[in-house]
Amino acid sequence: MDDLFAPSDVTWTPVSPNLATLRRLNAAILAGLLAIAALLGLGLTLGWLYGVLAVVLIALGFGWSWVLIGRNQRSWKYAEREDELLVSHGILFRELVVVPYGRMQFVDVTAGPLERACGLATVELHTATPATDAKIPGLHPDEAGRLRDRLSALGQAQAWGL
Repeated sequence: MDDLFAPSDVTWTPVSPNLATLRRLNAAILAGLLAIAALLGLGLTLGWLYGVLAVVLIALGFGWSWVLIGRNQRSWKYAEREDELLVSHGILFRELVVVPYGRMQFVDVTAGPLERACGLATVELHTATPATDAKIPGLHPDEAGRLRDRLSALGQAQAWGL
């Protein structure tokens, strides 16, 4: 379903499907650590049956997060307009951030170890008003670099007019 509040005259660019892989890997690591801690902690104190029950509950939570992560990844998109960048995301609560190029102070590209392993980077836009800060995760590093350079150039060009 399209956003009711997003302009329909723009061409949206989705983020990479590898973002879901990255987030599922993060969730699997966290679930695995929690399962080990719960199994040992509860197994040694209350009994192994409680430890196994905790592991089953953690596995069910991980299964549910697997589905939500895929849906969340598909909701991330951005669009470059003449005077602003639009970033939209969210499943239940949709969010649309409009960042005017002339208000951008700087643009960061970040990539942690797992992001680099998945071939991803994140573009972060910083403005004077924290409410208009935005980030776009799940971009290919070449696209992230291109977007950073383009946004920086547009930001400088339009800042001269202020």
